[in-house]
Amino acid sequence: MGATPATLTFDVVLPRPLAYSRAMRLKSEIWVKAYLRSCAGRGVPAAVVRRGDSDAGVIFIKIARLDRTADLYGPAPSGYVGDMGDRSWILLASKQPEEALEERLARESRLDHDIWILEIEDRQGRCFLDSWLAKT
Repeated sequence: MGATPATLTFDVVLPRPLAYSRAMRLKSEIWVKAYLRSCAGRGVPAAVVRRGDSDAGVIFIKIARLDRTADLYGPAPSGYVGDMGDRSWILLASKQPEEALEERLARESRLDHDIWILEIEDRQGRCFLDSWLAKT
């Protein structure tokens, strides 16, 4: 019968990807879906008010206290780290009139068309971000 073909092998050294040197960041859309499911599991209504970039959109979380006030959480500045590593939040506004926060979010969305805005309705003002809150 015929000869078997020779098998060629190559030793290729690939550069170390950035993912190995720092933690990989979870896509915004996946994080949002998990967060909304977490809220639903606690019986707390949550919704996407504005859908941003699915890969890397910045996420703002408004906690409506159902008394016309709300809290607002946004991304922490560089240098702040949460327990979860890849994303962290800080409290931007506490017990502010909802109208003022709506105006602020409208300004943010005019500056960055890729932002996500989530709204949670909770009289107690729980954000469910305990392990995601930034530390200095």
